[in-house]
Amino acid sequence: MMDHIGKALVNSLLFSLVGMGVFVAGFFVIRWLLPFDVHKELEVDQNTAVGIVIGSFILGLALIVAAAIHGP
Repeated sequence: MMDHIGKALVNSLLFSLVGMGVFVAGFFVIRWLLPFDVHKELEVDQNTAVGIVIGSFILGLALIVAAAIHGP
């Protein structure tokens, strides 16, 4: 029983780290792809549309990571 819980805990931590790494890498990729400064648009100009695009990208990436973790 404890062995099963230990394996589940290690898997959870591993998948959490991998998922967060994918999100960070994805955010840098989207910053690189967009033709404007994301930081300026979000924080200085408070551009809601850019926030929605970034949020949609993160949600899509979350669905992909969740499907990869869950499997068939």
